[in-house]
Amino acid sequence: MSRRQYKVIWLLRYLWLPILVLIGLGLTWALPLDRTVIIMSEREPAGVWPRFELHRDQGSTNAVEVRVTDTEPWPFVLLTADGVPATQVGEPIKQANAWTWVWHLDEPEGAGYTLTFFRDCHMGCQVRGQLTVGHPETERPATLPTKLGVVMPNLKRDWHNRSGWAVEVTYARLPHATYWGIDDLAQRVAVHQRAGLHVLVRVEYDQGQTLPPADDFVALAEYLSYVSRLAHDARLAGVYGYIIGSDFNTLEAVSSDMEHPITPSWYARIFNGFGTPPAHTDNVVQTVRQVNPLTRVLVGPVQPWALDLGADIDSNYQAPWLAYMDALVAHIDQAARLRAEAGVAMAGPDGFDIQAPGRPDAQGVDDQAAKEPYLDLFDEDQGWGKAQMGFRVYRDWMAIINAYPSTQGLPVYVISTNTYDRQAGVPPAQNYPRGWLTAALDVINKEPQVHALVWFLDEFPHGSQWDWFSLTLHPGRLVDAAEEFDALLLGGP
Repeated sequence: MSRRQYKVIWLLRYLWLPILVLIGLGLTWALPLDRTVIIMSEREPAGVWPRFELHRDQGSTNAVEVRVTDTEPWPFVLLTADGVPATQVGEPIKQANAWTWVWHLDEPEGAGYTLTFFRDCHMGCQVRGQLTVGHPETERPATLPTKLGVVMPNLKRDWHNRSGWAVEVTYARLPHATYWGIDDLAQRVAVHQRAGLHVLVRVEYDQGQTLPPADDFVALAEYLSYVSRLAHDARLAGVYGYIIGSDFNTLEAVSSDMEHPITPSWYARIFNGFGTPPAHTDNVVQTVRQVNPLTRVLVGPVQPWALDLGADIDSNYQAPWLAYMDALVAHIDQAARLRAEAGVAMAGPDGFDIQAPGRPDAQGVDDQAAKEPYLDLFDEDQGWGKAQMGFRVYRDWMAIINAYPSTQGLPVYVISTNTYDRQAGVPPAQNYPRGWLTAALDVINKEPQVHALVWFLDEFPHGSQWDWFSLTLHPGRLVDAAEEFDALLLGGP
């Protein structure tokens, strides 16, 4: 056999299938068909599953029926177009050894988009196949970093090419709820990521109950299951970090079960297993690490100046909120070190989220309201020593974090700041002094350990309770804060 004959036989033996596929695609492209068939794959070497078919409605400009066929009857499937879920029609259709799901969707505007077929969404959606339709515009994510961010960002906000911070909220007991559930969360996260933002997600147990009540292990298991689902979901793979609860040193945050408040030791038990054997993994940190070791797990914020709860061990701090924080970090540090000694790596937090509200109306500020972030404010008459009573409370939080071996130097994120006077009930729409946010960002930019300064909040379209805090609505004196926020994005670091 000649060398040339050998090559011909080799080509016919190994390349006949790819050649036929190319010919078929060429004919499909050339013929005036009313549908498009795309072949995708996940792991099969033949490269033919799952299959996507698009049928366009001749009477509509953007209505499309999408059929996805695969060899497995996957449970809990989902189809999205650029992150937006399509509407599933009926049950999957069984044909020989394949199943077909049908969806309806309105095609996104633009030159193209990406369809993604997910499976097993009850445990955290996993990508089974993807299809690019048309020629999507190349994304231009933000490239210039800034510490500035906002809670619940307006999805149409112009970030002026700044890679800022977005904080979102979800509830373990409301996984399918409008806005708060995982699907709506995933849609918002996709928008934030396309804008180049760093996304932090605060994970609460339920509305009115930030974390499982003390010693409620059924609630703890439910919460851990939801956290695991979030960390496992491919749609949320780009989330920068998960914040575990908030305001847990207040009775307001446990209003559904005030008889079982969240003590520092119970928080640490939930977070990284304080008080349990190192081999036990029923805590947030180890649950998340098992699913996705790259996901950041962040300690949630203690509310400053709250008097409801204090330390559950001896503390050198007189102010209840600082004593609580001191005990909490001590417990987390102890759990992390004991696990490290037992060979369990990465058992501590990846950072801390804190609150640092301003108090431009505080006694002693007088005509320096806009400069309040630069001022040390104390109230020694209450017996709280040198506890900061204004924006610079962030320094008290950092002092506690940096006092323990396993937490020293960890990143700090100010995930909630504004000028709300909690004691007097005065919202930022009434008391915001122009220039305050500029001063606060200037202070934080000089703190390398602090990575973010996040205003509470931007927009909440499902209620009016936060209107007096909203940069999007900017009622009253918030018009100054809104203009300042944009100016800082445009002209400052």
